[in-house]
Amino acid sequence: MIITYQGRHLNQGLKFDFLVKLISLMTLTTILFCQTALAQNKTVFVAASPKGEDATLSVISALKKCRETKATKLVFTKGTYTFEPDFATEKYVFVSNNDEGLKRFVFDLSGMRDLEIDGQGSQFIFNGFLCPFLLQRSKRITVKNLSIDFKRTFHSEGTIIAAYKDSLDIAFTKAYPYSVHNNKLMFTGDQVIGKDNGGEPKRVNYPFWHLLEFDAIKREPVQTAFDYLNVQNMVVKDLGPGRVRIHFPRLKGSIGNTLIFNATDRLVPGFTISDSEDVSVRNITIFHAGGVGILAQRTNNILVDSVKVIAAPGRMVSTAADATHFVNCGGKITLQHSTFESMMDDATNIHGIYVKIMKIISPNEVVVKLMHYQQFGFDFLAPNSKIEITEAESLITYGETTVLKTERLNKEFTRITMKDPLSSKVKVGDVIASTEQYPDVLMKNCSVQKNRARGILLGSRGKIVIDGNYFHTHCAAINLEGDGRYWFEQSGVRDLTIRNNTFDNCNYGFMLGLGVIMVSSGIEEHKKAESRYNRNILIERNTFKIFNPCILSGYSVDNLTFRNNKIEKTTDYEFLDWFKNMNLQNFMLTNSSNLKIEK
Repeated sequence: MIITYQGRHLNQGLKFDFLVKLISLMTLTTILFCQTALAQNKTVFVAASPKGEDATLSVISALKKCRETKATKLVFTKGTYTFEPDFATEKYVFVSNNDEGLKRFVFDLSGMRDLEIDGQGSQFIFNGFLCPFLLQRSKRITVKNLSIDFKRTFHSEGTIIAAYKDSLDIAFTKAYPYSVHNNKLMFTGDQVIGKDNGGEPKRVNYPFWHLLEFDAIKREPVQTAFDYLNVQNMVVKDLGPGRVRIHFPRLKGSIGNTLIFNATDRLVPGFTISDSEDVSVRNITIFHAGGVGILAQRTNNILVDSVKVIAAPGRMVSTAADATHFVNCGGKITLQHSTFESMMDDATNIHGIYVKIMKIISPNEVVVKLMHYQQFGFDFLAPNSKIEITEAESLITYGETTVLKTERLNKEFTRITMKDPLSSKVKVGDVIASTEQYPDVLMKNCSVQKNRARGILLGSRGKIVIDGNYFHTHCAAINLEGDGRYWFEQSGVRDLTIRNNTFDNCNYGFMLGLGVIMVSSGIEEHKKAESRYNRNILIERNTFKIFNPCILSGYSVDNLTFRNNKIEKTTDYEFLDWFKNMNLQNFMLTNSSNLKIEK
Protein backbone atom coordinates (compact mmCIF):
# COMPACT_ATOMS: atom_id res chain seq x y z
CA MET A 1 0.00 0.00 0.00
CA ILE A 2 1.43 3.41 -0.97
CA ILE A 3 0.22 6.64 0.58
CA THR A 4 1.26 9.90 -1.06
CA TYR A 5 1.49 12.95 1.17
CA GLN A 6 2.74 16.43 0.33
CA GLY A 7 3.02 19.01 3.06
CA ARG A 8 5.33 21.15 5.14
CA HIS A 9 8.67 20.17 6.63
CA LEU A 10 8.39 17.15 8.91
CA ASN A 11 9.00 19.18 12.04
CA GLN A 12 5.99 21.30 11.18
CA GLY A 13 2.35 20.57 10.44
CA LEU A 14 1.44 16.90 10.33
CA LYS A 15 3.81 15.06 12.64
CA PHE A 16 5.61 11.91 11.59
CA ASP A 17 4.70 10.12 14.81
CA PHE A 18 1.02 10.44 13.88
CA LEU A 19 1.79 8.84 10.52
CA VAL A 20 3.61 6.01 12.26
CA LYS A 21 0.59 5.35 14.48
CA LEU A 22 -1.66 5.39 11.43
CA ILE A 23 0.56 2.99 9.55
CA SER A 24 0.93 0.64 12.51
CA LEU A 25 -2.81 -0.01 12.42
CA MET A 26 -2.43 -1.70 9.06
CA THR A 27 -1.53 -5.36 8.77
CA LEU A 28 0.84 -5.17 5.80
CA THR A 29 4.14 -3.32 5.59
CA THR A 30 3.22 0.14 4.35
CA ILE A 31 4.99 2.64 2.14
CA LEU A 32 4.40 6.36 2.45
CA PHE A 33 5.72 9.03 0.10
CA CYS A 34 6.24 12.55 1.40
CA GLN A 35 7.67 15.64 -0.29
CA THR A 36 8.60 18.45 2.07
CA ALA A 37 7.62 21.86 0.78
CA LEU A 38 10.44 23.82 2.39
CA ALA A 39 13.46 21.69 1.59
CA GLN A 40 11.93 20.08 -1.46
CA ASN A 41 13.32 16.78 -0.23
CA LYS A 42 11.42 13.72 -1.32
CA THR A 43 11.13 10.95 1.24
CA VAL A 44 9.65 7.48 1.02
CA PHE A 45 8.71 5.87 4.35
CA VAL A 46 8.37 2.16 5.10
CA ALA A 47 6.77 0.84 8.29
CA ALA A 48 7.26 -2.65 9.70
CA SER A 49 4.38 -5.07 9.67
CA PRO A 50 3.09 -5.75 13.20
CA LYS A 51 2.64 -9.40 12.18
CA GLY A 52 6.20 -9.76 10.88
CA GLU A 53 5.30 -10.54 7.26
CA ASP A 54 8.00 -10.73 4.60
CA ALA A 55 8.96 -7.13 3.77
CA THR A 56 10.80 -7.88 0.52
CA LEU A 57 8.05 -6.76 -1.87
CA SER A 58 7.49 -3.63 0.17
CA VAL A 59 11.15 -2.67 -0.15
CA ILE A 60 11.09 -3.36 -3.88
CA SER A 61 8.00 -1.15 -4.21
CA ALA A 62 9.60 1.55 -2.09
CA LEU A 63 12.75 1.55 -4.23
CA LYS A 64 10.60 1.74 -7.35
CA LYS A 65 8.86 4.77 -5.84
CA CYS A 66 12.25 6.31 -5.08
CA ARG A 67 13.29 5.90 -8.70
CA GLU A 68 10.02 7.30 -10.08
CA THR A 69 9.98 10.36 -7.82
CA LYS A 70 13.75 10.81 -7.54
CA ALA A 71 13.36 10.63 -3.78
CA THR A 72 16.44 11.50 -1.76
CA LYS A 73 15.53 9.51 1.35
CA LEU A 74 14.13 6.08 2.12
CA VAL A 75 13.23 5.95 5.81
CA PHE A 76 12.15 2.92 7.85
CA THR A 77 10.14 3.30 11.02
CA LYS A 78 12.09 1.60 13.78
CA GLY A 79 11.20 -2.05 14.00
CA THR A 80 12.12 -5.56 12.94
CA TYR A 81 11.89 -6.34 9.22
CA THR A 82 12.12 -9.88 7.91
CA PHE A 83 13.11 -10.71 4.35
CA GLU A 84 12.52 -13.95 2.47
CA PRO A 85 14.14 -14.90 -0.87
CA ASP A 86 10.91 -15.78 -2.72
CA PHE A 87 10.20 -12.36 -4.26
CA ALA A 88 13.70 -10.85 -4.23
CA THR A 89 15.42 -9.39 -7.28
CA GLU A 90 17.65 -11.91 -9.07
CA LYS A 91 20.89 -11.08 -10.86
CA TYR A 92 24.00 -12.94 -11.93
CA VAL A 93 26.94 -11.10 -10.42
CA PHE A 94 30.70 -11.53 -10.37
CA VAL A 95 31.92 -10.55 -6.92
CA SER A 96 35.66 -10.51 -6.36
CA ASN A 97 36.95 -12.52 -3.40
CA ASN A 98 33.48 -13.97 -3.04
CA ASP A 99 31.74 -16.51 -5.24
CA GLU A 100 30.02 -15.58 -8.48
CA GLY A 101 26.50 -16.72 -9.19
CA LEU A 102 22.84 -16.02 -9.68
CA LYS A 103 22.02 -14.19 -6.48
CA ARG A 104 18.93 -12.65 -4.96
CA PHE A 105 18.97 -9.17 -3.49
CA VAL A 106 16.50 -7.20 -1.38
CA PHE A 107 17.98 -3.71 -1.75
CA ASP A 108 18.94 -3.49 -5.42
CA LEU A 109 20.26 0.06 -5.73
CA SER A 110 21.74 -0.42 -9.20
CA GLY A 111 22.01 2.85 -11.10
CA MET A 112 20.53 4.89 -8.27
CA ARG A 113 21.91 8.27 -7.23
CA ASP A 114 21.60 10.68 -4.34
CA LEU A 115 19.73 8.37 -1.98
CA GLU A 116 19.98 7.98 1.78
CA ILE A 117 18.53 4.85 3.39
CA ASP A 118 17.87 5.37 7.10
CA GLY A 119 16.82 2.38 9.19
CA GLN A 120 16.36 4.51 12.31
CA GLY A 121 17.69 1.66 14.45
CA SER A 122 15.74 -1.11 12.72
CA GLN A 123 16.71 -4.76 12.66
CA PHE A 124 16.86 -6.38 9.22
CA ILE A 125 16.62 -10.19 9.41
CA PHE A 126 17.28 -12.16 6.22
CA ASN A 127 16.38 -15.80 5.63
CA GLY A 128 18.22 -18.15 3.34
CA PHE A 129 20.66 -17.37 0.55
CA LEU A 130 19.52 -13.78 0.24
CA CYS A 131 21.94 -10.86 -0.21
CA PRO A 132 20.96 -7.65 1.59
CA PHE A 133 22.45 -4.79 -0.52
CA LEU A 134 23.60 -4.42 -4.13
CA LEU A 135 25.08 -1.19 -5.46
CA GLN A 136 26.07 -1.23 -9.15
CA ARG A 137 26.93 1.98 -11.00
CA SER A 138 25.43 3.89 -8.08
CA LYS A 139 26.47 7.36 -6.90
CA ARG A 140 26.18 9.24 -3.64
CA ILE A 141 24.46 6.49 -1.66
CA THR A 142 24.29 6.40 2.15
CA VAL A 143 23.00 3.47 4.20
CA LYS A 144 22.75 4.07 7.94
CA ASN A 145 21.18 3.23 11.29
CA LEU A 146 20.28 -0.45 10.95
CA SER A 147 21.50 -3.94 11.74
CA ILE A 148 21.86 -6.97 9.47
CA ASP A 149 21.47 -10.55 10.60
CA PHE A 150 20.32 -13.91 9.25
CA LYS A 151 17.72 -16.24 10.64
CA ARG A 152 20.07 -19.15 9.98
CA THR A 153 23.80 -18.46 9.77
CA PHE A 154 25.87 -19.86 6.91
CA HIS A 155 28.35 -21.35 9.37
CA SER A 156 27.46 -23.63 12.27
CA GLU A 157 28.72 -23.74 15.85
CA GLY A 158 28.92 -26.68 18.23
CA THR A 159 30.23 -27.31 21.74
CA ILE A 160 32.94 -29.91 22.28
CA ILE A 161 31.57 -32.33 24.90
CA ALA A 162 34.11 -35.16 24.60
CA ALA A 163 37.54 -35.61 23.01
CA TYR A 164 39.33 -38.74 21.78
CA LYS A 165 42.21 -39.51 19.46
CA ASP A 166 41.32 -38.06 16.04
CA SER A 167 37.69 -37.51 17.03
CA LEU A 168 35.41 -35.17 18.98
CA ASP A 169 31.85 -35.33 20.26
CA ILE A 170 29.92 -32.17 19.40
CA ALA A 171 26.63 -30.84 20.74
CA PHE A 172 24.50 -28.50 18.64
CA THR A 173 21.65 -26.24 19.69
CA LYS A 174 18.47 -25.88 17.65
CA ALA A 175 20.02 -22.83 15.97
CA TYR A 176 22.08 -25.22 13.81
CA PRO A 177 19.77 -27.95 12.46
CA TYR A 178 21.50 -30.87 10.80
CA SER A 179 21.12 -34.45 9.66
CA VAL A 180 23.48 -37.39 9.34
CA HIS A 181 23.13 -39.71 6.34
CA ASN A 182 25.61 -42.42 5.38
CA ASN A 183 28.05 -41.11 7.99
CA LYS A 184 28.03 -37.63 6.44
CA LEU A 185 27.03 -34.48 8.30
CA MET A 186 24.71 -32.04 6.54
CA PHE A 187 23.57 -28.73 8.01
CA THR A 188 20.14 -27.46 6.99
CA GLY A 189 17.76 -24.56 7.47
CA ASP A 190 14.00 -24.43 7.85
CA GLN A 191 13.29 -23.64 4.18
CA VAL A 192 11.66 -26.56 2.38
CA ILE A 193 12.53 -26.70 -1.33
CA GLY A 194 10.66 -29.87 -2.26
CA LYS A 195 10.68 -33.54 -1.35
CA ASP A 196 13.39 -36.14 -1.52
CA ASN A 197 13.04 -39.53 -3.21
CA GLY A 198 11.38 -40.90 -0.10
CA GLY A 199 8.76 -38.19 -0.03
CA GLU A 200 10.27 -36.42 2.97
CA PRO A 201 10.71 -32.63 3.02
CA LYS A 202 13.93 -31.53 1.37
CA ARG A 203 15.52 -28.53 3.06
CA VAL A 204 18.10 -25.96 2.03
CA ASN A 205 21.62 -27.16 2.79
CA TYR A 206 24.34 -25.08 4.43
CA PRO A 207 27.55 -26.85 3.34
CA PHE A 208 30.81 -26.57 5.29
CA TRP A 209 34.47 -27.36 4.58
CA HIS A 210 36.53 -25.83 7.40
CA LEU A 211 36.82 -26.40 11.16
CA LEU A 212 38.35 -24.07 13.74
CA GLU A 213 38.28 -24.20 17.54
CA PHE A 214 37.38 -21.09 19.56
CA ASP A 215 38.08 -20.55 23.25
CA ALA A 216 34.73 -20.41 25.05
CA ILE A 217 36.03 -17.99 27.71
CA LYS A 218 38.20 -15.64 25.66
CA ARG A 219 35.83 -15.94 22.69
CA GLU A 220 38.67 -16.03 20.18
CA PRO A 221 40.51 -18.75 18.23
CA VAL A 222 42.40 -21.08 20.53
CA GLN A 223 46.11 -20.29 20.57
CA THR A 224 47.18 -23.73 19.39
CA ALA A 225 44.28 -24.23 16.99
CA PHE A 226 44.80 -24.51 13.27
CA ASP A 227 42.58 -24.77 10.24
CA TYR A 228 41.18 -28.20 9.39
CA LEU A 229 40.32 -27.86 5.71
CA ASN A 230 38.34 -29.99 3.27
CA VAL A 231 36.52 -31.73 6.10
CA GLN A 232 33.15 -31.96 4.35
CA ASN A 233 33.55 -35.69 3.79
CA MET A 234 34.77 -36.60 7.27
CA VAL A 235 33.15 -39.60 8.94
CA VAL A 236 30.35 -38.63 11.33
CA LYS A 237 28.33 -40.77 13.73
CA ASP A 238 24.91 -39.70 14.96
CA LEU A 239 24.79 -39.94 18.77
CA GLY A 240 21.18 -38.93 19.17
CA PRO A 241 19.33 -35.60 19.22
CA GLY A 242 21.76 -32.68 19.07
CA ARG A 243 24.95 -34.77 19.32
CA VAL A 244 27.42 -36.19 16.80
CA ARG A 245 30.90 -37.71 16.82
CA ILE A 246 33.24 -36.44 14.10
CA HIS A 247 36.40 -38.22 12.93
CA PHE A 248 39.28 -36.54 11.12
CA PRO A 249 43.06 -37.16 11.10
CA ARG A 250 44.86 -35.31 13.93
CA LEU A 251 41.61 -33.68 15.07
CA LYS A 252 41.95 -32.17 18.55
CA GLY A 253 39.91 -29.94 20.82
CA SER A 254 39.23 -29.06 24.44
CA ILE A 255 35.97 -29.91 26.18
CA GLY A 256 33.79 -26.85 26.60
CA ASN A 257 35.23 -24.95 23.66
CA THR A 258 33.31 -24.09 20.50
CA LEU A 259 34.02 -25.73 17.16
CA ILE A 260 33.17 -23.64 14.09
CA PHE A 261 32.01 -25.38 10.91
CA ASN A 262 32.62 -22.61 8.41
CA ALA A 263 30.74 -22.18 5.14
CA THR A 264 32.08 -23.81 1.99
CA ASP A 265 31.51 -20.79 -0.25
CA ARG A 266 31.28 -17.01 0.04
CA LEU A 267 27.88 -16.68 -1.56
CA VAL A 268 26.12 -13.97 0.43
CA PRO A 269 28.03 -10.73 1.12
CA GLY A 270 26.30 -8.13 3.27
CA PHE A 271 27.04 -5.26 0.86
CA THR A 272 28.08 -5.78 -2.76
CA ILE A 273 29.34 -2.45 -4.13
CA SER A 274 30.54 -2.35 -7.73
CA ASP A 275 31.52 0.40 -10.17
CA SER A 276 30.09 3.07 -7.89
CA GLU A 277 31.09 6.41 -6.36
CA ASP A 278 30.72 8.15 -3.01
CA VAL A 279 29.24 5.38 -0.89
CA SER A 280 28.77 5.75 2.87
CA VAL A 281 27.91 2.97 5.31
CA ARG A 282 27.30 4.52 8.72
CA ASN A 283 26.16 3.34 12.13
CA ILE A 284 25.40 -0.18 10.96
CA THR A 285 25.84 -3.45 12.82
CA ILE A 286 26.56 -6.54 10.74
CA PHE A 287 25.99 -9.59 12.91
CA HIS A 288 26.49 -12.02 10.07
CA ALA A 289 27.02 -12.45 6.34
CA GLY A 290 27.66 -15.56 4.27
CA GLY A 291 30.82 -14.03 2.83
CA VAL A 292 32.42 -10.60 3.22
CA GLY A 293 30.49 -8.05 5.26
CA ILE A 294 31.19 -5.08 2.95
CA LEU A 295 32.72 -5.85 -0.46
CA ALA A 296 33.59 -3.01 -2.84
CA GLN A 297 35.15 -3.36 -6.28
CA ARG A 298 36.09 -0.73 -8.88
CA THR A 299 34.48 1.91 -6.66
CA ASN A 300 35.71 5.40 -5.72
CA ASN A 301 35.33 7.06 -2.32
CA ILE A 302 33.96 4.73 0.35
CA LEU A 303 33.24 5.68 3.95
CA VAL A 304 32.76 3.04 6.64
CA ASP A 305 31.89 5.00 9.78
CA SER A 306 30.75 3.69 13.18
CA VAL A 307 30.16 0.21 11.77
CA LYS A 308 30.19 -2.85 13.99
CA VAL A 309 30.92 -6.30 12.62
CA ILE A 310 30.31 -8.41 15.72
CA ALA A 311 28.88 -11.77 16.70
CA ALA A 312 25.24 -11.75 17.76
CA PRO A 313 24.49 -12.72 21.37
CA GLY A 314 24.79 -16.48 21.72
CA ARG A 315 27.19 -16.83 18.77
CA MET A 316 30.95 -17.00 18.56
CA VAL A 317 31.41 -15.87 14.94
CA SER A 318 30.24 -12.83 12.98
CA THR A 319 30.94 -12.94 9.22
CA ALA A 320 31.98 -16.11 7.42
CA ALA A 321 34.83 -14.21 5.72
CA ASP A 322 36.38 -10.70 5.94
CA ALA A 323 34.60 -7.81 7.59
CA THR A 324 35.46 -5.56 4.63
CA HIS A 325 37.29 -6.02 1.33
CA PHE A 326 38.23 -3.50 -1.38
CA VAL A 327 39.41 -4.49 -4.87
CA ASN A 328 40.70 -2.10 -7.55
CA CYS A 329 39.06 0.84 -5.84
CA GLY A 330 40.06 4.50 -6.09
CA GLY A 331 39.54 7.87 -4.47
CA LYS A 332 39.63 7.46 -0.69
CA ILE A 333 38.70 4.57 1.56
CA THR A 334 37.95 5.63 5.14
CA LEU A 335 37.39 3.20 7.99
CA GLN A 336 36.73 5.08 11.21
CA HIS A 337 35.19 4.61 14.66
CA SER A 338 34.38 1.01 13.76
CA THR A 339 34.62 -2.39 15.44
CA PHE A 340 35.59 -5.55 13.59
CA GLU A 341 35.32 -8.69 15.71
CA SER A 342 34.91 -12.44 15.49
CA MET A 343 35.20 -12.78 11.71
CA MET A 344 36.46 -15.96 10.11
CA ASP A 345 38.95 -13.87 8.13
CA ASP A 346 40.53 -10.42 8.12
CA ALA A 347 39.12 -7.03 9.12
CA THR A 348 40.02 -5.61 5.73
CA ASN A 349 41.98 -6.43 2.59
CA ILE A 350 42.78 -3.67 0.07
CA HIS A 351 44.43 -4.66 -3.20
CA GLY A 352 44.29 -4.83 -6.98
CA ILE A 353 44.25 -7.87 -9.27
CA TYR A 354 46.87 -9.47 -11.47
CA VAL A 355 45.97 -11.36 -14.62
CA LYS A 356 48.36 -13.98 -15.96
CA ILE A 357 49.79 -13.88 -19.48
CA MET A 358 48.75 -17.15 -21.07
CA LYS A 359 49.74 -16.49 -24.68
CA ILE A 360 51.84 -13.88 -26.49
CA ILE A 361 50.21 -13.39 -29.89
CA SER A 362 52.41 -10.55 -31.15
CA PRO A 363 54.84 -8.02 -29.62
CA ASN A 364 51.91 -5.92 -28.37
CA GLU A 365 49.10 -8.45 -28.09
CA VAL A 366 48.49 -11.07 -25.39
CA VAL A 367 45.80 -13.31 -23.97
CA VAL A 368 45.49 -13.05 -20.20
CA LYS A 369 43.58 -15.08 -17.64
CA LEU A 370 41.97 -14.32 -14.30
CA MET A 371 43.52 -17.12 -12.28
CA HIS A 372 41.66 -17.38 -8.98
CA TYR A 373 38.11 -18.67 -9.31
CA GLN A 374 36.83 -15.91 -7.04
CA GLN A 375 38.08 -13.35 -9.57
CA PHE A 376 36.37 -14.76 -12.64
CA GLY A 377 34.33 -12.15 -14.49
CA PHE A 378 36.23 -9.25 -12.92
CA ASP A 379 36.57 -6.71 -15.75
CA PHE A 380 39.12 -4.01 -14.97
CA LEU A 381 41.01 -3.54 -18.24
CA ALA A 382 39.55 -1.23 -20.87
CA PRO A 383 40.80 0.90 -23.78
CA ASN A 384 43.06 3.70 -22.53
CA SER A 385 43.69 1.91 -19.21
CA LYS A 386 47.21 2.24 -17.87
CA ILE A 387 48.79 -1.08 -16.97
CA GLU A 388 52.03 -2.55 -15.65
CA ILE A 389 53.66 -5.75 -16.83
CA THR A 390 55.31 -7.56 -13.93
CA GLU A 391 57.54 -10.57 -13.47
CA ALA A 392 55.53 -13.08 -11.44
CA GLU A 393 58.51 -14.53 -9.56
CA SER A 394 59.89 -11.22 -8.27
CA LEU A 395 56.95 -8.81 -8.59
CA ILE A 396 59.38 -6.44 -10.31
CA THR A 397 57.72 -4.36 -13.01
CA TYR A 398 59.19 -4.57 -16.50
CA GLY A 399 57.40 -1.40 -17.56
CA GLU A 400 54.09 0.35 -18.09
CA THR A 401 51.94 0.92 -21.14
CA THR A 402 48.38 1.73 -22.22
CA VAL A 403 45.65 -0.61 -23.40
CA LEU A 404 44.44 0.05 -26.94
CA LYS A 405 41.79 -2.64 -27.22
CA THR A 406 40.30 -5.48 -25.19
CA GLU A 407 38.23 -8.45 -26.26
CA ARG A 408 36.67 -10.48 -23.48
CA LEU A 409 36.64 -14.10 -24.61
CA ASN A 410 34.81 -15.40 -21.54
CA LYS A 411 34.77 -14.87 -17.78
CA GLU A 412 38.36 -16.13 -17.50
CA PHE A 413 40.20 -15.02 -20.65
CA THR A 414 40.67 -11.60 -22.28
CA ARG A 415 42.64 -10.60 -25.35
CA ILE A 416 44.57 -7.34 -24.91
CA THR A 417 46.22 -5.10 -27.49
CA MET A 418 48.72 -2.63 -26.03
CA LYS A 419 50.14 0.65 -27.26
CA ASP A 420 53.77 -0.39 -26.85
CA PRO A 421 55.56 -3.64 -27.61
CA LEU A 422 56.42 -5.92 -24.71
CA SER A 423 59.91 -6.10 -23.30
CA SER A 424 61.86 -9.05 -24.62
CA LYS A 425 62.05 -10.28 -21.01
CA VAL A 426 58.29 -10.75 -20.72
CA LYS A 427 57.22 -14.38 -20.85
CA VAL A 428 54.14 -16.52 -20.53
CA GLY A 429 53.35 -16.73 -16.82
CA ASP A 430 54.11 -13.11 -16.03
CA VAL A 431 51.31 -10.85 -14.87
CA ILE A 432 49.54 -7.61 -15.75
CA ALA A 433 47.70 -5.20 -13.46
CA SER A 434 46.03 -1.83 -13.71
CA THR A 435 47.89 1.28 -12.57
CA GLU A 436 44.96 3.54 -13.39
CA GLN A 437 44.23 4.47 -9.78
CA TYR A 438 44.97 3.50 -6.21
CA PRO A 439 42.92 4.56 -3.21
CA ASP A 440 44.23 6.66 -0.38
CA VAL A 441 43.34 4.85 2.84
CA LEU A 442 42.62 6.14 6.34
CA MET A 443 41.87 3.72 9.17
CA LYS A 444 41.35 5.63 12.41
CA ASN A 445 39.95 4.82 15.85
CA CYS A 446 38.92 1.26 15.00
CA SER A 447 39.14 -1.96 16.98
CA VAL A 448 40.07 -5.35 15.52
CA GLN A 449 39.98 -8.46 17.69
CA LYS A 450 38.74 -12.01 18.33
CA ASN A 451 38.90 -12.98 14.65
CA ARG A 452 40.65 -15.76 12.82
CA ALA A 453 43.64 -14.75 10.66
CA ARG A 454 45.09 -11.29 10.25
CA GLY A 455 43.94 -7.80 11.14
CA ILE A 456 44.39 -5.75 7.97
CA LEU A 457 46.03 -6.51 4.62
CA LEU A 458 47.26 -3.37 2.92
CA GLY A 459 48.03 -3.33 -0.79
CA SER A 460 47.18 0.12 -2.11
CA ARG A 461 49.91 2.28 -3.63
CA GLY A 462 48.11 5.43 -2.55
CA LYS A 463 48.76 7.20 0.76
CA ILE A 464 47.82 4.91 3.67
CA VAL A 465 47.47 6.09 7.28
CA ILE A 466 46.69 3.61 10.08
CA ASP A 467 46.17 5.80 13.16
CA GLY A 468 44.85 5.28 16.68
CA ASN A 469 43.51 1.74 16.33
CA TYR A 470 43.44 -1.26 18.67
CA PHE A 471 44.55 -4.69 17.43
CA HIS A 472 44.35 -8.05 19.16
CA THR A 473 44.58 -10.62 16.40
CA HIS A 474 45.10 -14.34 15.99
CA CYS A 475 47.76 -13.78 13.32
CA ALA A 476 49.62 -10.64 12.21
CA ALA A 477 47.87 -7.36 12.95
CA ILE A 478 49.10 -5.77 9.71
CA ASN A 479 50.21 -7.76 6.69
CA LEU A 480 51.70 -6.55 3.42
CA GLU A 481 51.09 -9.30 0.92
CA GLY A 482 50.42 -9.52 -2.83
CA ASP A 483 51.51 -12.20 -5.27
CA GLY A 484 51.40 -13.34 -8.87
CA ARG A 485 51.33 -17.06 -8.12
CA TYR A 486 48.31 -17.98 -5.97
CA TRP A 487 45.86 -15.23 -4.96
CA PHE A 488 47.01 -12.95 -7.82
CA GLU A 489 46.43 -9.84 -5.72
CA GLN A 490 48.33 -6.73 -6.75
CA SER A 491 49.80 -4.93 -3.75
CA GLY A 492 53.08 -3.20 -2.89
CA VAL A 493 52.64 -0.16 -0.66
CA ARG A 494 54.40 3.09 -1.56
CA ASP A 495 53.43 5.42 1.32
CA LEU A 496 52.37 3.74 4.57
CA THR A 497 52.22 5.36 8.01
CA ILE A 498 51.39 3.28 11.10
CA ARG A 499 51.11 5.47 14.20
CA ASN A 500 49.43 5.76 17.61
CA ASN A 501 48.09 2.20 17.54
CA THR A 502 47.99 -0.41 20.28
CA PHE A 503 49.06 -3.92 19.31
CA ASP A 504 47.89 -6.17 22.14
CA ASN A 505 49.45 -9.65 22.02
CA CYS A 506 48.96 -9.89 18.27
CA ASN A 507 49.92 -13.00 16.36
CA TYR A 508 49.38 -15.10 19.46
CA GLY A 509 48.58 -18.10 17.26
CA PHE A 510 51.61 -18.10 14.90
CA MET A 511 49.38 -19.78 12.30
CA LEU A 512 50.26 -17.60 9.30
CA GLY A 513 53.68 -16.14 10.08
CA LEU A 514 55.81 -14.63 12.82
CA GLY A 515 55.55 -10.85 13.17
CA VAL A 516 53.01 -8.47 14.64
CA ILE A 517 53.58 -6.46 11.46
CA MET A 518 54.55 -8.74 8.63
CA VAL A 519 55.61 -8.62 4.99
CA SER A 520 54.78 -11.87 3.21
CA SER A 521 54.57 -10.99 -0.47
CA GLY A 522 54.71 -13.91 -2.87
CA ILE A 523 58.30 -13.42 -4.05
CA GLU A 524 60.41 -16.43 -4.96
CA GLU A 525 63.35 -17.00 -2.61
CA HIS A 526 66.00 -16.43 -5.28
CA LYS A 527 64.37 -13.10 -6.22
CA LYS A 528 63.99 -11.57 -2.75
CA ALA A 529 67.40 -9.87 -2.77
CA GLU A 530 66.55 -8.08 -6.00
CA SER A 531 62.92 -7.13 -5.39
CA ARG A 532 61.75 -4.14 -3.32
CA TYR A 533 58.00 -4.61 -3.56
CA ASN A 534 56.96 -2.61 -0.47
CA ARG A 535 58.41 0.86 0.05
CA ASN A 536 58.31 3.95 2.25
CA ILE A 537 56.94 2.68 5.55
CA LEU A 538 56.88 4.72 8.77
CA ILE A 539 56.03 3.03 12.09
CA GLU A 540 55.96 5.46 15.01
CA ARG A 541 54.40 6.20 18.42
CA ASN A 542 52.73 2.79 18.71
CA THR A 543 52.47 0.53 21.75
CA PHE A 544 53.42 -3.11 21.27
CA LYS A 545 52.30 -5.43 24.06
CA ILE A 546 54.08 -8.66 23.20
CA PHE A 547 54.79 -12.14 24.51
CA ASN A 548 55.94 -13.09 21.00
CA PRO A 549 59.26 -11.24 20.59
CA CYS A 550 58.87 -10.74 16.84
CA ILE A 551 57.49 -7.27 16.11
CA LEU A 552 58.52 -6.94 12.45
CA SER A 553 59.18 -9.73 9.97
CA GLY A 554 59.55 -9.69 6.21
CA TYR A 555 61.73 -9.11 3.20
CA SER A 556 62.15 -7.09 -0.01
CA VAL A 557 61.38 -3.76 1.68
CA ASP A 558 62.88 -0.35 0.89
CA ASN A 559 62.91 2.69 3.20
CA LEU A 560 61.33 1.55 6.47
CA THR A 561 61.56 3.65 9.64
CA PHE A 562 60.66 2.33 13.13
CA ARG A 563 60.89 5.03 15.80
CA ASN A 564 59.46 6.28 19.09
CA ASN A 565 57.48 3.11 19.76
CA LYS A 566 56.80 1.60 23.18
CA ILE A 567 57.40 -2.12 23.71
CA GLU A 568 55.86 -3.89 26.72
CA LYS A 569 56.48 -7.55 27.49
CA THR A 570 53.51 -9.61 28.66
CA THR A 571 52.85 -13.12 29.92
CA ASP A 572 49.24 -13.28 28.74
CA TYR A 573 49.94 -16.14 26.32
CA GLU A 574 52.29 -19.07 26.43
CA PHE A 575 55.39 -18.87 24.27
CA LEU A 576 55.06 -22.33 22.78
CA ASP A 577 57.92 -24.81 22.92
CA TRP A 578 58.03 -25.27 19.17
CA PHE A 579 59.04 -21.59 18.74
CA LYS A 580 61.64 -21.41 21.48
CA ASN A 581 64.34 -22.85 19.21
CA MET A 582 63.66 -20.45 16.33
CA ASN A 583 65.78 -17.60 17.74
CA LEU A 584 63.00 -15.08 17.23
CA GLN A 585 64.07 -11.43 17.38
CA ASN A 586 62.15 -8.15 17.59
CA PHE A 587 63.12 -7.31 14.02
CA MET A 588 63.50 -10.03 11.41
CA LEU A 589 63.84 -8.20 8.09
CA THR A 590 65.98 -9.63 5.31
CA ASN A 591 66.88 -8.64 1.75
CA SER A 592 65.86 -5.04 2.44
CA SER A 593 67.33 -1.54 2.07
CA ASN A 594 67.34 1.76 3.96
CA LEU A 595 66.09 0.43 7.28
CA LYS A 596 66.09 2.88 10.19
CA ILE A 597 65.14 1.02 13.36
CA GLU A 598 65.26 2.61 16.81
CA LYS A 599 65.09 -0.20 19.35
